[in-house]
Amino acid sequence: MQRSIRRALLSAFAALALTGAALAERAAPPVDQVPLAIVPVVAEVEEAAPAESNAERAKTQPGNNAPFWRAVRNWSPQPDTTSAVRGIESTVLIQPFVQYPGSRFTTAGEAWRQVRNQWIIPYGSALLGIVVLAIALFHWRKGPIGQEANSGHAIERFTYFERAAHWANAFAFCVLAVSGIVMAFGKFFLLPLIGGTAFGWLSYALKTAHNIVGPLFAVSLLIVFFTFVQSNWPRREDITWLRNAGGLFGGKEVPSHRFNAGEKVVFWGGVLLLGSIVVGSGLVLDRLIPSVALLRSDMQVAHMVHAVAAVLMMALFAGHIYIGTIGMRGAYRAMRDGDVDEGWAREHHALWYEDICKGKISARRTERPPSRETVVRG
Repeated sequence: MQRSIRRALLSAFAALALTGAALAERAAPPVDQVPLAIVPVVAEVEEAAPAESNAERAKTQPGNNAPFWRAVRNWSPQPDTTSAVRGIESTVLIQPFVQYPGSRFTTAGEAWRQVRNQWIIPYGSALLGIVVLAIALFHWRKGPIGQEANSGHAIERFTYFERAAHWANAFAFCVLAVSGIVMAFGKFFLLPLIGGTAFGWLSYALKTAHNIVGPLFAVSLLIVFFTFVQSNWPRREDITWLRNAGGLFGGKEVPSHRFNAGEKVVFWGGVLLLGSIVVGSGLVLDRLIPSVALLRSDMQVAHMVHAVAAVLMMALFAGHIYIGTIGMRGAYRAMRDGDVDEGWAREHHALWYEDICKGKISARRTERPPSRETVVRG
């Protein structure tokens, strides 16, 4: 039965094919019967019309001739031409050829695009993702560091002014970090969730906040540096702390002074070095440095430097934020209230605690009624 059906179908298909071929052959006229009126048209198509000279093209199509586009390609300013760029480069349509690190030798705009899309975006997002994943795995395996100290004796760790400077800088950093992440990576993880319209409004609002909060971050960063620089000078004991990673993966913390070597790395590497680069390049992008010509090439270089330094800064500060919030018991309370328990100081900053007990450092630097007894032991 199946063979019969199969043979019938094959026969039908063969009949249709033969019928189509016969109809096509009958409909097509012989070659020698092609109307003569078609021949000139074919000849015209096959024989291309002679190209206009540059002089004729300049008259018939002004601005659309070889010398004009050659000048555009060679980035020569055109006096009768303008672009969307305002200022000194308003007559420059195409930038000169350059080669940025990681790009091909091409026009500056294309070279900047290659560096951003092929290096900064993928590797920057990978670095931030790896840092967040590493912190999550560490917290899952180790949990918060330290014991819950409650000896009843308090030591002042941060004054009012120190906490105000820190929280102002922390607020500005969080706004800049969130807005920067959305502007750089948001189209990959946020745009598919909220749609183009909402993402456009959100990006515009965050960009505005980014530009407004940037100068606040610069001022607060300067205040933070001069406020804490005295306690962050490198000391001999920091080498031991770094060699043992502060005892992070062991059972006991390495003794340190008021700030350990890890905090000093964040201070000198994050606050001073990366912070200076981020602030300097950000002020260029905000057009707040009058001495810079603000050419497109200046803005492109400033953007690349700003993005790289910002990603490294966020990766470095992520560990600091983790330890200062949920990663260490009592650390957040120290920055919130200013005081730490005597047991906390002994456990996490033993050398600092010893100096307080010996009277080298005052246990309380601000006059206020303490909620708990201030330690003044010898």
